[in-house]
Order: sequence, then C-alpha cells, then structure tokens
Amino acid sequence: MNRPHVLVTGGSGFVGGMAVPLLRSSGARVRVLAHRRSVAPASGVEVVHGDLTDPATLRGLCRDVDVVLHLASYIGKDEARCAAVNTDGTRRLVAEAGRAGVGKFVQLGTAAVYGNGPFREVAEGAVEPRPVSPTSRSRLAGERFVLAAGGAVLRPYLVYGKGDVWVMPALLRMLRALPSGLPDRGSARLSLTEVGSLATSLTCMAVTTPPRRATGVFHACPPRPVSLRGLVVAAHRHLGFPLVPGNQSFEQARQELTAAGCDGHLLDLFAVDRWFDATRLRTVGDHAPDIGLSAGLSAHAPWYRAQSL
Repeated sequence: MNRPHVLVTGGSGFVGGMAVPLLRSSGARVRVLAHRRSVAPASGVEVVHGDLTDPATLRGLCRDVDVVLHLASYIGKDEARCAAVNTDGTRRLVAEAGRAGVGKFVQLGTAAVYGNGPFREVAEGAVEPRPVSPTSRSRLAGERFVLAAGGAVLRPYLVYGKGDVWVMPALLRMLRALPSGLPDRGSARLSLTEVGSLATSLTCMAVTTPPRRATGVFHACPPRPVSLRGLVVAAHRHLGFPLVPGNQSFEQARQELTAAGCDGHLLDLFAVDRWFDATRLRTVGDHAPDIGLSAGLSAHAPWYRAQSL
C-alpha cells in the first residue's frame, strides 16, 4: 500500500500516543478522531473531533481512508457507558468504514475477554471467551462486528510502560497488602506486553500486513511468559517495588488482601496463569511483541518513578 491514509481512534491514549508517531514515521497519512483529550498538533496528522457514541459526528469520518486503527475504548464498571462506547461505538465505526470502502480494519482488543483462568500457552480459538466484567463483555461484543467485517483484532493481556495507570500501580497495591508472601511462591505465569512493542505490532498490522492476512484474532504477547515472582523481582530492581518474601496459599493471600482493604480480584489478574501464545501474529509479518520484561521496565523506569510509584 503506497502511503496509506490511516484513521486512528484513541490516538491520544496509552497505546495511541505511541502508535501515531510510528504511523507518521512509516510515511502514512494520519487522521485522528479526537474526543475529550486534546491531540497535540503534528505534521502529517489531521485531527477530527467526534464521539463514538454520537452517530452524527462519525459521518464522513472514513472518507478517503485506507485503514482504520481502532484503539479507543472505555474501561470501567459503568455497564451503559461500556456498551455505548465499546459495543455500539465500534459497530457504528465498522459501518462507517464499510460505507466508505475502507480496505482494512484493525482493532486493539484484550485477552481479558477470555475470563477467569488459568490459561497456559493458549492459542487463538482454543478456548471460548467468557468475559466477567462490563468492560470485557462490551469489548468482546464490539470485536464481533470487526471480525464479521473481515478485520483484525489484536489481544494483549497486561500492557505496561509510559502512560500505564493500571498494571504496575495495581501490582504495587497488591505487594503492599501481602506482607506474608506471594501465593504459591509467585509461580503463576503471565503474558506482559510493553506498550511500545504493542504499538509497533498494531502499526505494522495497519500499514504493512496485506489485507487478506490482516483478519481474525491475534494474541499480541511476547513469546515467553513471566512468572509473578519474576515480575516482582524485576519491579523491585527497576522501580523499587517491595520484594515480598515468603509464601502462602491463594486463599490466605485473598484474605490478607481483603483485610488490607484491597480488591481480591488482583489475585485473579496476577496470581493465576494467563499465558497466551502469539505464534499466529509472528507468522503474518514477524512483528509480534518481543521486548523482555527487564528491558521494558528499564526503558520506562524514569516515567514510572516520576509518577511516585
């Protein structure tokens, strides 16, 4: 595709803030749908204001666009808001892209749609999604419109790096509430994806992968999982997080978390195997995330430290 024209939603967000500069450096023409967050002016970037929940603001949005890179989502517990943005908003965007004759649609999804684990080296299609939160349910529903239209959905599990307001802060809360030790010696294995590597995968899928191959679900994870213990050691080394000693059962850890006023769901995120196989993404263009945890945390340590974590 010669200098593709790419529409990006969520261009000022956690992943989008990394993806837009990559698209520009690839030579793509970029149109960003801006909602509440402002988008800094940049050469080669056209900013259009709109709202996925307002159909009138989406009309004509995809005119002359070759690729839609859909990164926007609402993450929260408001069922109505989740449905309005993640499900209905995606449906409207897919329909608008179809009317404009857009040739490729790439969406950022999440492996959280699979629900409660354990998941061990799970490939796409090996397990049926069973989302347990309003965010995951609505995002899965939105994905189905993309997939039905022949688009691609990239699903990472935990994403960390500059702009992360959830993964490493949540880990820190959990560690501070578990003085007796990690459950099962921190043996759970997790897929953790560095945000810049994820943005690269999404950008490559949008601008270099042939449309006939950019279809279906892809796990966007590094080739090797990290144990919870390995994550804690790396976070201690690079970010100064507490190095929790000892060992306790999963249920004892949940009781300790609850007694400390923390959500026991943190254990479901960090202390249960959630390891996803990304071989399929590697086969379509060799651009699956591959940055190791230690290198990734080291690169983003100045930003995390500036947040006073």
